[in-house]
Amino acid sequence: MSAPPFELLFSDEANKVLDDLEAKNQYAPKLRKVNKALDLLEQAGPSYPGLRSHAYHSVPGPDGATLWESYVENKTPSAWRIWWIYGPDDGQLSVVTIGPHP
Repeated sequence: MSAPPFELLFSDEANKVLDDLEAKNQYAPKLRKVNKALDLLEQAGPSYPGLRSHAYHSVPGPDGATLWESYVENKTPSAWRIWWIYGPDDGQLSVVTIGPHP
């Protein structure tokens, strides 16, 4: 692991979520929150307190990697999260998906 800033890489699924949020004005508030959390993840890193990043043990990451979860929202019904893994290279975080907490 390296120190921030990180380069964020996005899966096709994560890109689709972002495209869907950008496509409709009604999702603009949610998109702002997601973009803010992504900026914090990239610039401050996963250890930023507001992101509350932690390993997500319910589902394994791609190829058995540890899947991590960071908060977009908190204390909100169906609060949104960002799920990501470290890598593939040092200084990179791969965003697997973005969406409501199950």
